Amino acid sequence: MEGQLVAADPAVGSGYFDAYAAVGLLAVIGVLFVAVAFTANRLLRPVVYSPEKMLTYECGVDPVGEGWAHTQVRYYVYAFLYVIFAVDAIYLFPWATVFAAAGYGVATLVEMFVFIGFLAVGLLYAWRKGVLEWT
Repeated sequence: MEGQLVAADPAVGSGYFDAYAAVGLLAVIGVLFVAVAFTANRLLRPVVYSPEKMLTYECGVDPVGEGWAHTQVRYYVYAFLYVIFAVDAIYLFPWATVFAAAGYGVATLVEMFVFIGFLAVGLLYAWRKGVLEWT
């Protein structure tokens, strides 16, 4: 009986917030660790600036020309199309495993054709806009 009264007393606590305290303490320790590491790095590093040190590093080759370069937008479009079809492949594998299970036949097949239809419309749009032509 004595143990039940102690556990029900709100002044003693039920241990619910103890988990939050542990997470908060861990977060504070993590922030302090990072702050101490950055401060130590700033205080202990040698500060010697030279023209060679301030040059842009390009894989061991001396930089030529300006630091700004124009990038063609089509590279981003190809990367975006790749991501779209990679996501498509990620969704097709679980669909194939669910489709193999009994009782999911027609509904799963219709859902996947709708999904592939959306992708086909996107690919058709990109093709009609001339995005897929490399010129």
